[in-house]
Amino acid sequence: MDPLVAKIIYVVGYWIANFVIRAPHIKVHQRAPIRANRNTRTDTSLFLAVGVGGFLVPLLYIFTPLSSFADYAIPLWLGVTGVALLLLGDWVFWKSHKDLGRNWSPKLEMREGHTLVTNGIYRRIRHPMYLSIWLLVIAQAMILPNYVAGFSGLVPFALLYFLRVGKEERMMGEEFGSEYEQYLRKTGRLFPKLRGD
Repeated sequence: MDPLVAKIIYVVGYWIANFVIRAPHIKVHQRAPIRANRNTRTDTSLFLAVGVGGFLVPLLYIFTPLSSFADYAIPLWLGVTGVALLLLGDWVFWKSHKDLGRNWSPKLEMREGHTLVTNGIYRRIRHPMYLSIWLLVIAQAMILPNYVAGFSGLVPFALLYFLRVGKEERMMGEEFGSEYEQYLRKTGRLFPKLRGD
């Protein structure tokens, strides 16, 4: 895949698409008062690391020659597969936000009027937004032909996911009790369960 084409696809499919999808939800999210906040400095640091790996490092790669020492050629089939994952990741990201509506929060917090969403994409998957970001950071590695910029999103997001998802599920369990326990039995974290209880 041509590096310039890869950069354009990445900017449009990752940065612009994410901004267009998320921006309206940020405004709605900020209007509702916070009822419970379980965010920690670790969470904030992890989000910062994801921002650096998913946005800043690729930005430097796209607009400067700083990481050109790590360039390599991507076979067309790999780049095309990455584009397919990027599109799927964008769709899951959009669908997750759409189905969450006013319940979306980037932090471990509960807002006034927060409800447990179990419909739409959340009917079978508890964390489709994390799934979308997994798809996006894997696509980043497949599209950007640079060992530094291509892989810079994977490690920070993996740390965020594995250190945060358990805390998020505990918070939801404390908030929604048996309703969330039933939901846990019927759904998988990132992929639908093959058999429900």
